Amino acid sequence: MHDAARGAGTGRLSEPGVGFRPQSELVRRAVETIDRAPIATQELAREVFGIQMAPAGLASRLVFDLLADDHRVTVDTAGVWSRAVRPHAVRDRRLSEIEFAVVDVETTGGSPARGDRIVEFACVHVRNGELSRGFETLVNPGLEIPRWITGLTGIDDRLVEPAPRFEDVADRVRSELEGRIFVAHNVSFDWRFVSEELRHSRAEVPEGERLCTIRLARRAVPGLRRRGLDALARYYGVEIEGRHRAGGDAWATAVILVRMLEAASRQGIESWQALEAWLAGRPASRVARQSANGAPGTAVRPADPATD
Repeated sequence: MHDAARGAGTGRLSEPGVGFRPQSELVRRAVETIDRAPIATQELAREVFGIQMAPAGLASRLVFDLLADDHRVTVDTAGVWSRAVRPHAVRDRRLSEIEFAVVDVETTGGSPARGDRIVEFACVHVRNGELSRGFETLVNPGLEIPRWITGLTGIDDRLVEPAPRFEDVADRVRSELEGRIFVAHNVSFDWRFVSEELRHSRAEVPEGERLCTIRLARRAVPGLRRRGLDALARYYGVEIEGRHRAGGDAWATAVILVRMLEAASRQGIESWQALEAWLAGRPASRVARQSANGAPGTAVRPADPATD
């Protein structure tokens, strides 16, 4: 954020103001509000702080103290806030140059909003078709693991008792994801848990794009009726070592990702921008032709799918 834009027309005072933690609930609410649409400082103050009739100077000061050092947002000279350009923009990069972080988590249930927590995390890095193991760990969730989860994964309370809490590994998890595209099989599920655990741990949530291998499968193997991990593994002849464990599932997903990106490449899909357009439903021949000619494509972010 430019200093000139930060101060122009805001009435911000020069002396120190109120301090806010980068991952506080107020910061999260402000960024989510800005994500929905650009918003003026006064209106943002009303949304975040519940201030209805505050003097302009006070509202401005509170908002700027809240967001002054947050790289995710920016403000113009009229005091209108919007989402900043992502620091790890990959739209125009070739897929062969991009590094992916393929993630799988095992959890105590299906919803972090209901208090469910991660019990195992694994990440595999993929770049230009090459796989390398990133980080894998059991996690002590601080609550009892349901029997049905133990029956599915083999992970029980005794197994995770000596494991670290998520806040103890949060910085390592963040470093595994930073600057990479977050990939998972049903990405909305894994991303909700990982991002919520990072926020709970007061760790910065990495910026970047996300890719769902279920959605990618709909384009890469359109004739396949089922696109669950087991079905895709059978289709590609991938053996999952340790099914329903984070390490085994993440590795299998990474192998399948490479195979599907190869299928996309055979269709002429070579860049992230072209892949986004293809996933949005545009014909591969048209996407590839525009990409080759340097014509701008219509980059539409894939929606989070439901599990198949």
